[in-house]
Amino acid sequence: MKIVNSIVSMLALPIVPLIAASSTAKPNIVLIYLDDLGYGDISCYGGKIKTPNIDALANNGVRFTNGYATSATSTPSRYGLLTGVYPWRNKDAKILPGTAPLIIGTEQQTLPKMLRSVGYQTAVISKWHLGLGSGIVDWNKKITPGPNEVGFDYSCVLAATQDRVPTVYIENGHVVGLDPNDPIQVDYDKNFEGEPTGKLNPELLRMKWHHGHNSSIVNGIPRIGYVKGGKNANWVDEEMADYFLLKAQNYVKEHKSQPFFLYYAMHQPHVPRTPHPRFVGKSGLGPRGDVIMEADWCVGEFIKTLEQENLLENTLIVFSSDNGAVLNDGYYDDAVEKLGNHTPNGLLRGGKYSLYEAGCRVPFFTYWKGKIKPQVSDALICQIDLLESLAALVGTDVKPTDSQNLLKVLLGKSKKGRESLVLEANTKTAFRKGDWLLIPSYPGDAVLEEVNIEIGFSPEYQLYNLKKDIGQKNNLAIKHPRLLNKLKKVFYTVRGDYKNIEKIELK
Repeated sequence: MKIVNSIVSMLALPIVPLIAASSTAKPNIVLIYLDDLGYGDISCYGGKIKTPNIDALANNGVRFTNGYATSATSTPSRYGLLTGVYPWRNKDAKILPGTAPLIIGTEQQTLPKMLRSVGYQTAVISKWHLGLGSGIVDWNKKITPGPNEVGFDYSCVLAATQDRVPTVYIENGHVVGLDPNDPIQVDYDKNFEGEPTGKLNPELLRMKWHHGHNSSIVNGIPRIGYVKGGKNANWVDEEMADYFLLKAQNYVKEHKSQPFFLYYAMHQPHVPRTPHPRFVGKSGLGPRGDVIMEADWCVGEFIKTLEQENLLENTLIVFSSDNGAVLNDGYYDDAVEKLGNHTPNGLLRGGKYSLYEAGCRVPFFTYWKGKIKPQVSDALICQIDLLESLAALVGTDVKPTDSQNLLKVLLGKSKKGRESLVLEANTKTAFRKGDWLLIPSYPGDAVLEEVNIEIGFSPEYQLYNLKKDIGQKNNLAIKHPRLLNKLKKVFYTVRGDYKNIEKIELK
């Protein structure tokens, strides 16, 4: 397993002058993490949707053009983000149902644990999707283990996603607003007797399902999975953005006396896209565009709170997305029909679920008022690098992982990023080294028909020069056989795939 010696990396960087030595001078850290936001979805990355509040941060910070999530889907990306470990190293780090057990070990090193060890208060607000409990969850009692057991002092989350049951808020392990006389039952295999479903009761729906979302109906929206009871605790979809924004604002106000780490994991623009009435029709691109504008407004309101509490100049903000964009992801919501000339993934090929660039290359920037100079950086950087980098920022050490100390890069002091990176989609992996991307031979359909996205599977090896061919139109594997074999050998070494290494050496 390839690891980075975090002690040597930290000593090699002159980090001490960046912050004062005392713990009281440690900056607050806010990680704003959107869900399914594509590389070209916001205007500072060339998108047609107006996102002035996000742009104001990106254009006054370090905006990365080669910033990556670890995976092209949600759960594995979040796993890598919080642990600094490639998700393909954990067989359970794949898209989880709402009833999945926690996939981060309670003994495991995490980003919030590291920060808490040096005096930070820690919180996660909004989406979780990393599992809860140990396999069988009684939603009517305290749900444990969960976010609180892996480093977060405070948590207020969705169990999984907005389109999966249970459709309730969970605060510090307890379902919010639960009536004990109406207990919740959840099952992902079979329905409860007498409960309507999207498949059998279309007359009860206000949002039509396209694929996969035809089980229990909550608020007129068909979901994934079956649920019975807990009706008083059900969220109102259109109010979700306001609910979590208020939680984030209140957290800041109540914890401003000590340094805090807030993981604000917003749910937009994941399906079902249910903008508050204030934003309906504002984008002209249907609900998907509207919820991106809603998310931008939430970011603006949150920044106002930091300003009002005199915290903005002592707060490092990191903004990114868990994976690339998808349009039709299970519901008929005009995301395709009203797209117009907006390109959610910019010039990149593929999208969510894909090994092509649009799967994992995402919006990624840092902002720190008065500390970071506005700039665009083409340094290669990944979300798993936050663990080592933030440890260096706060002056502590972490056990070696796949994370690398790129603090100087995050702060705009250097443009020397990673040399290489393993990317993942649908449990398959690809390898970026320098300007080159290698996609191994994978059998299977080239296009995921349900969402109409090229996922990068091919019986042939693929090799792209991303500097010259960002749209991945020219496969150069045949033209550069020696380079192909060299990259394959490095890639398989990282993966620990020694059988393939032997095959290359026999050629």
